[in-house]
Amino acid sequence: MTTPQTPRTIVDVIASPGFGGFFFDDQAAIKAGARRDGAAYDGTTLTPGYTAVREPAESVSIQLVLDDGYIASGDCASVQYSGVGGREPRFHATDLAETIETHLGPLLHGLEVTSFRAAAEKAEAAINSIEGLGRAAAYGISQALLDAAAHSAGHHIMARVIKDEWQLADDLAPVPVYAQTGEDRYDNVDKMILKQVPVIPHGLINTPDLVGPGGRVLAVYVSWIKDRVKQLSSAPSYLPVIHLDVYGMVGAESGGTIYGTADILQRLERAAGPHQLRIEHPIHAGNGDEQICMMSALRSELRSRGSRVQLIADEWANTAEDIHAFAVAGATDLIQIKTPDLGSIHHTVDAILDCHAHGIGPVLGGTCAETDRSARTTTHIGIATGVTQMLAKPGMGVDEGLMIVTNEMNRALRLDAHFKATREQQ
Repeated sequence: MTTPQTPRTIVDVIASPGFGGFFFDDQAAIKAGARRDGAAYDGTTLTPGYTAVREPAESVSIQLVLDDGYIASGDCASVQYSGVGGREPRFHATDLAETIETHLGPLLHGLEVTSFRAAAEKAEAAINSIEGLGRAAAYGISQALLDAAAHSAGHHIMARVIKDEWQLADDLAPVPVYAQTGEDRYDNVDKMILKQVPVIPHGLINTPDLVGPGGRVLAVYVSWIKDRVKQLSSAPSYLPVIHLDVYGMVGAESGGTIYGTADILQRLERAAGPHQLRIEHPIHAGNGDEQICMMSALRSELRSRGSRVQLIADEWANTAEDIHAFAVAGATDLIQIKTPDLGSIHHTVDAILDCHAHGIGPVLGGTCAETDRSARTTTHIGIATGVTQMLAKPGMGVDEGLMIVTNEMNRALRLDAHFKATREQQ
């Protein structure tokens, strides 16, 4: 199982448009004051590529027909807040599918899938040569190539392909799953507690009113989570990590100051009590270099105060090179590796291993706007590389994403253990 046994070649590439798990949202317009109107937003778009502040998330399903008739698949996807923070603009699925079939398909015809990484690099080079394609296309194609490589290897555990090709020594292992509430910040927390999710709740803290003056409103929410865990959990040992994505709103409430932001984070830490507190994107800067400087300064300030709050980088950490810059600078405790932003998934593997090498916790993220297929594929990356936590995705309903990721993880681990036991008996 360590070496592909039967090289396969691609004989056809089929692409079809579809939905993503949630929506594409114009973040700039929302921060500028676009108002909710039911499930929609009322406001003027500010980010190029949007015709409305909220639009249905789209995807493109890739099916690679191999020479033995096997169909390997993956899904092109982009993040909810496409087009901001250095990210590529949102794509339009019908156009992307047509471009993939018409222009990319002929370039991939005859490509041999023996090594996943070698095939992914060749496919990425072809994608980069075609105008109108980008990271979303590379994301979907590379998932299908990993599927094809697992088939070529004579098994179907994509995580094992990653272990073998990157020569990672440890066995496949489960990792903590992290769920997100969306805007249903109370009932969805209850779901997480009842199902004993290890890392909760994300919270979607994306407007100033959710933070409140001095962070007091957010501190009340954190206290409520702490109390709700005590009330609902049937297991005394259940002590989930509290992870909040605050979209720079804590820093905005403090006027952009490091000291003021640290004050609010310590208020939240006190409210969290015994729970480990992780804060994603606590303060926002205008570019990557400034973001690294601000996060470094905030982390140093917190440590000087004896705080155990862990910071998570998100914005401006969009590529393997960006992630390396954050890691080398020691600017953060963890980095969210937002898988669609990195394009071909071999970059995600490299970025995770880079984080490990620099003592930074990798958060295998992604987006509510991707698909069940992309979620299952990236789950294999998480269990192969031993990430600190990985996102339950897609969607914002908790149940579906948690089911998809957890079940795929458990299937892969059980199958790998079964194969190992079978080999030992032979």
